[in-house]
Amino acid sequence: MSNRLPILPIIGLLVVAAFPLLPVPPFWLTLVNNIGLASLVAIGLVLLTGVGGLTSFGQAAFCGFGAYTTAVLTTAYGVSPWLTLPLSLLMGAVMALLLGFITVRLSGHFLPLGTIAWGLALYYLFGKIEILGQYDGITAIPPLSVAGYAFISSQSIFYVIWGFVILTAIGATNLLDSRVGRAIRALRGGAQAAEAFGVNIVRAKLTVFVFAGVLAALSGWLYAHMQRSVNPTPFGLSMGIEYLLMAVVGGAGHVWGAVFGSAVLLVLKEVLQRFLPDLVGTTTNVEMVVFGILLVVILQVAREGLWPLLTRWVGVKVRERQISKNASALDRRALPQRGGPLLSVETARKEFGGLVAVNDVSFRVRAGEVVGLIGPNGAGKSTTFNLITGLLGLTNGAVTYQGQAISGLNPRDIARFGIARTFQHAKILPDMSVLENVALGAHLRGSAGVVRSMLRLERAEEATLLAEAARQVERVGLGPLLHRPAGDLALGQIRILEIARALAADPALVLLDEPAAGLRHAEKQELSALLSKLREEGVSVLLVEHDMGFVMGLVDQLVVLDFGTLIADGKPQDVRNHPAVIAAYLGGSA
Repeated sequence: MSNRLPILPIIGLLVVAAFPLLPVPPFWLTLVNNIGLASLVAIGLVLLTGVGGLTSFGQAAFCGFGAYTTAVLTTAYGVSPWLTLPLSLLMGAVMALLLGFITVRLSGHFLPLGTIAWGLALYYLFGKIEILGQYDGITAIPPLSVAGYAFISSQSIFYVIWGFVILTAIGATNLLDSRVGRAIRALRGGAQAAEAFGVNIVRAKLTVFVFAGVLAALSGWLYAHMQRSVNPTPFGLSMGIEYLLMAVVGGAGHVWGAVFGSAVLLVLKEVLQRFLPDLVGTTTNVEMVVFGILLVVILQVAREGLWPLLTRWVGVKVRERQISKNASALDRRALPQRGGPLLSVETARKEFGGLVAVNDVSFRVRAGEVVGLIGPNGAGKSTTFNLITGLLGLTNGAVTYQGQAISGLNPRDIARFGIARTFQHAKILPDMSVLENVALGAHLRGSAGVVRSMLRLERAEEATLLAEAARQVERVGLGPLLHRPAGDLALGQIRILEIARALAADPALVLLDEPAAGLRHAEKQELSALLSKLREEGVSVLLVEHDMGFVMGLVDQLVVLDFGTLIADGKPQDVRNHPAVIAAYLGGSA
C-alpha cells in the first residue's frame, strides 16, 4: 500500500507516550484510555468498511463478547485475566465467523440492515442471560496485573491499552501493504475483476470481518479490566453507530485516521455533554444530533475524512512503493505445445429468461494462436467471454480447457488453469496505483496469508510480486505512470493497464474484450506488436474487437457471431467474404 505516512503517527505516539507523565487530571487520562479502546474498534472498521466496503453498525456487540467472556471466566471460575485474553479473542473470532457467513453474502442496503438486526438482537441477549448478570451486569472483575503489580489506576493501565493500539495499527498497516491487503481493497469496487484473477471474494470478506470482530473483542477485554464491571449499555447499537462515525470522520481508508477520528469524536462528545445542555436547556442526549450534522458536513467537504486533510495540511508526501532490483523472478507456467488443442466451446447456450444471448455456439482455440471473436453490437461476444471465464453459468453446452471441463467452475478456479482476461467495461481500482492494480493480477503467484502479512514476514514474496508487476507495466509502455493512481489514467491507458494485469497472471490463454477501444492509431500498432509477441512466446489470445483493420492483420482465426448465433468460423480472408458476415455488418441488400 502506498499511503504509509510515518511522520504524523510517530509525532502522535511521542505525545501519547509522554501524556501520563504530564500533570494532567485523572479524568483526562481516562478519556485518552477510552480513545485507545475506541481506536481498536475503529481500526477494524477502517479495514471492514473503509477498505473492504462492508458497512457494519454492530461492532459494539463484538466488544461485548470480549468483555463478557473475560468477566465470566475471571469472576465465576477464577481464571487469570491474561489467560482469558486468547479466549476472548477466540470468542470474537468465532462469533464474527458465524455472523459473517450470513452477513457478507448480503449486498446493497441489506448488509448494513443485517448488522443493525444482529447488533440489536445481541444487545438484548446480553441483558437476558442470567450468567451475564442480565441488565445489572457483572461486577468485581479483577484488574490486570504483572508480577503482583495491579493496573488499577488510569495511569497504570494507560500503556497497556496504547501498547495494544500501536501494535494493532502497525499490524493493520502491514496487512494492507501486502498481497492479502490488495485482495481486501479489491472488495470495494473491483470484486469481479479480483475474482477473475484468483481472489476468493467470500474468504476475503470473512477475513476482514473476523479481523474487525477480533479487534472489537480485544477492546471489550481491555474495557472489562479497566472498568472492572460490565453491563449491556456500552455494547448497544448507539455505540456501534459511534464507532462507525469515528472511522468515517477520521478517514475510512486510513488506519491512523481511525485513531484520529476516535480522538475527535470522544473529545467532542465530552465537550458537548458538558456544555450543550446549558445552551439548549435540556439534558436530552442531543450530542447525537450534532454528530449527525457533523457526518453530513464531512461527507460533503471531506469524503475521505479528516486524516487526509491533516496530512496534506502538514505537507506529508505519500511514499512510492520501492521496486527491488534484486527480487527473485517468479516461476513461469509451462505453456502447451503450439498448435495443439487448448480451448473448446461446445454448443454453448445462455438464456436470460426468454432471451437467448448465446445460441449453441461452438468453436476452438489452438495453442499459440490469436483468435478474433467478432460481430455487431449485441451479438453475444462478451457473454461468451463470461461463459468461458465462469462469470456466467451455461444454460447448456460445455467449455473444456486442454481436455478438462471448466464449465461450472467459479472464476478463481478457472484462473488457476492459466486463463486471464480483461473486461468490456474496464474494471480497475481507481484509488490504487497502476503498480498495485497490475500486482493484483499476480495474486495466485503468491501464497502469504494474514498472519505472515501482519508480521511482515512475506517481504521477499511481496518484492517478487511487485517486481513482476513493474515488469509487465514497463512491457506495455506504462512505465512512467507506475505510481500514478489508476483513476487518473485516460481510457486508452486503462485498457493497456488491464492487459498488463492479465499478463501478470502468467497466463497460457488471454481473453481480451475490446482491448483497442479508446486507443490512438500508434497505440493500436503497439498493441498489435505486443499481441504478436505473445503469440511468438506461445501465449494464446482470444479477443473481441470492432476495429476490423486491427483484427484482420493480426488474427489466425475469426469467429463471427450475430444475435448470439455462430455464422462463420475460419481464416480471416475467408470470413471477410462470407455472405452471412457481409449481411450481418452491412445489411442483407449489401
